[in-house]
Amino acid sequence: MKLMQFQIDDMIKAALAEDINYIDVTTDYLIDEDKISTAQYVAKADGILCGIDIALRVFTILDPSASFEILIHDSQQVKHGDIIAKITAHTRALLKGERTALNILQHMSGISTATARCVKLCEGTSASVADTRKTLPGLRIFQKYAVTVGGGKNHRYNLSDCAMLKDTHLDAYGSITAAVKALREKMGHTVKIEVEVSNLDELSEALDSGCEIIMLDNMSCEQMSEAVKITNGKAALEASGNVTEQSIAQIAATGVDIISLGALTHSVKAFDISMKMVK
Repeated sequence: MKLMQFQIDDMIKAALAEDINYIDVTTDYLIDEDKISTAQYVAKADGILCGIDIALRVFTILDPSASFEILIHDSQQVKHGDIIAKITAHTRALLKGERTALNILQHMSGISTATARCVKLCEGTSASVADTRKTLPGLRIFQKYAVTVGGGKNHRYNLSDCAMLKDTHLDAYGSITAAVKALREKMGHTVKIEVEVSNLDELSEALDSGCEIIMLDNMSCEQMSEAVKITNGKAALEASGNVTEQSIAQIAATGVDIISLGALTHSVKAFDISMKMVK
């Protein structure tokens, strides 16, 4: 996944506007406007870095003269105590942008680190690790990028990417067969259909409907193994629902093609990084 610069800048400016109303009372009254300083980003945990270029862009928006030395880049391993980057800029810009930049960098690195752990746990199987649409409002593009940096894959970006029949759609419309038929009659030929099923009878109906992807919702590993045998490659199988780092290896061993985790984006722990001024 590649981020567009205008998207990055729009999100950073929105975050800065949220954090600075019209003045930084502490910094603007305390620090001379011509003062220049250097700061360092220091890792306080082990993991996979993500968002360093985005975080540093915060400072060039505040101070176009800012300069950087990046020592660790996105997707690279970072260890406790590592210096990630050095920033030289007007001191006011460093202090005003500190929290916004760290919020971005810590959150994105937390996602890439959690994703990498899950990908590692699935090694040796055919399962790929994917995110979901359970993202924080306004941050989806950063969160989904961070998943790819950690070695995961993106599920659909939004509702326009794929027709996905969940239980709520089926409750509102009717049967799997009728819903898939209705979609085929109206949507373009390039759009895939994914159907959520909760048991093996629904799986059989979904297979007969000709959908391309089937989500196995909250099934046991025994049920998922049986679903793999029944499907026999006729559709891609996605395991979803209450997947954790403790259960993902066992789920991957069933032979499913995709394992999706909302926890990668909606409740991930921030990666611990601090900004230190060089005295």
